[in-house]
Amino acid sequence: MRTLVDIPDEDIKKLDALVARSKRSRAAVIREAVKLYLVQHADNNDWIERWAGLWADRADIPDGVEYQRAMREDRRPYEDL
Repeated sequence: MRTLVDIPDEDIKKLDALVARSKRSRAAVIREAVKLYLVQHADNNDWIERWAGLWADRADIPDGVEYQRAMREDRRPYEDL
C-alpha cells in the first residue's frame, strides 16, 4: 500500500544523509522507522516472547536460583530461630 506523507525539508535532508551512509533506499529507511515506531508503541507484551531466554546459552551468567542459595549460605535456617 502506498501512503503520501508530508515531511519537512530539514528532516528530508537528514534522512537523505542517512540513506547515503547506509546505502539503502529512502523508502526502506522509512519502512524501518515505521516498524520501529510501531514496536515501541505497541500495547501488548510481545516483547516478553521475543526476549525470553535471550541469555539462556550464556555460560558467564550463573543460574539465578544457585546465586540466591550461595548468597543465603551464611544465614541460619528458620528452624534455629
